[in-house]
Amino acid sequence: MSHTPINSPSRKITSILQLSGVTKSFDGFKAINNLSIDIKPGELRAIIGPNGAGKSTMMDIITGKTKPDTGEVTFKDVVDLTKHDEADIANMGIGRKFQKPTVIETLTIWQNLELALAGHRSILQTLFWRLNNDQAKRIDDVIALIGLAEKRDDLAANLSHGQKQWLEIGMLFIQEPEVLLVDEPAGGMTDTETMVTARLLKEISQRHSVIVVEHDMDFVRELDCKVTVLHEGSVLAEGSLDTVSSNPRVVEVYLGR
Repeated sequence: MSHTPINSPSRKITSILQLSGVTKSFDGFKAINNLSIDIKPGELRAIIGPNGAGKSTMMDIITGKTKPDTGEVTFKDVVDLTKHDEADIANMGIGRKFQKPTVIETLTIWQNLELALAGHRSILQTLFWRLNNDQAKRIDDVIALIGLAEKRDDLAANLSHGQKQWLEIGMLFIQEPEVLLVDEPAGGMTDTETMVTARLLKEISQRHSVIVVEHDMDFVRELDCKVTVLHEGSVLAEGSLDTVSSNPRVVEVYLGR
């Protein structure tokens, strides 16, 4: 019996990422409790919820940093991510951007993106790796996408907090993951930077699935996407921001604080 390859163009993927009945306890505390979430290909999804709701643990489980006690995490309908480690999952096309930017401040914007494009090569391979014309154009395209074309030769150390976040999103995007997990990108940004970041993620979601964990409700509104509210490790509500904002339980446990 022949199987259709995961990346076969004839194979229709119904879910890019699906968590089914996922539970994870730490010392008896259920950080994730029977969590089920379904992300469609090309979907932009916001995940919100109070501190301790399980948002970071959920991201850790998706990326292989933490193994669930029970439940399934499925990529592209068929790959069980719980059977793979962090490096495997990153190579499959699931990229994560943490809350604090990790750009290399002593390198320029261009050099940071070049390093990200070099990817998972060894130090020796990276030393002898040279860009071809297509790769150089790709870096230019990403610099334009993140709005930093005029600063391409500036050191990352000289960027504002928001600009560093955009650079790091670019460094993740240039590796062409199919799913981008973005952790609180609007934290510490000015209002203008927040709006620009929302536009950037919306643009990226035209071609990639993007999951954004966020506290800033103005930012979530600007994303204009489906929202999942987590509480005590489970889904409390799902829908548009207006729908979940009018849910009495969501107001009680999260928005009313």
